[in-house]
Amino acid sequence: MPELPEVEVVRRGLESWVAGRTVAAAEVLHPRAVRRNVGDLPAQLKGRTLASAERRGKYLWLPLRDGDQEEAEEALIAHLGMSGQLLVVDPLSPVEKHLRVRMGFTDGGLELRFVDQRTFGHLLVAPMAAGRGRPVPEPIAHIAADPLEDAFDDEEFAVRLRLRRTGIKRALLDQSLISGVGNIYADEALWRARLHWARPTETLTRPKIAELLAAVRAVMTEALGQGGTSFDSLYVNVNGESGYFDRSLAVYGRRDEPCRRCGTPIRREAFMNRSSYSCPKCQPRPRNARP
Repeated sequence: MPELPEVEVVRRGLESWVAGRTVAAAEVLHPRAVRRNVGDLPAQLKGRTLASAERRGKYLWLPLRDGDQEEAEEALIAHLGMSGQLLVVDPLSPVEKHLRVRMGFTDGGLELRFVDQRTFGHLLVAPMAAGRGRPVPEPIAHIAADPLEDAFDDEEFAVRLRLRRTGIKRALLDQSLISGVGNIYADEALWRARLHWARPTETLTRPKIAELLAAVRAVMTEALGQGGTSFDSLYVNVNGESGYFDRSLAVYGRRDEPCRRCGTPIRREAFMNRSSYSCPKCQPRPRNARP
């Protein structure tokens, strides 16, 4: 799944190429792409302006404005799922094999296409609502602020984290506690903070939590600078280009390779039907580990 850096790379592309443009027409080519939408998506978009490009965690949305309306009452939400791509292309360019939705604009310029090979992603129009720290689309109002947002409260996070009484990685993946962190960046941040993924949250001190948050922010910021992490051609920006942060990963996907800090072979452990990667020396498993 794309995580915060990959989604933010797409958001920045949409902000540059799509924000401020008015939809002339939209076409749905596969019903699964709009399976969660209530109503006729093309009719809901036609004639409306995509005011900006916003993100919280792994979710993107484009606020929809009508005429001179100052505040958007609805937004187009885009969830990329496992393979979704939002591409800005020439309207005359060949149709992609897995094209699901396309959108043209009144200025006649580049169009926006939603391509999704595995059809786990989706688009939908939803009303705006009060969120944590700022207005967000109603379906994602329950999601916590992400660590790169001004709305993120470090002190509140520390209090809620210690009350979770679970393993630290499980807590990092809880989108109601902190959004945008997935399997890859959780492993990378925990390695930087020298924490094993099963360390009980209630045993973490405030300074250690601050160190972990700093590691989360640092690894995500570095990934953003390199266009995100791309393990295959499905993870691209709006121009179809892949990121290359995978070359800088310290532990994720590096089983039996030497730790970049101490040289100990990286271990892989089963975790929630997925994998966790860590260094046995830098991140020793605690005796009171929470599975």
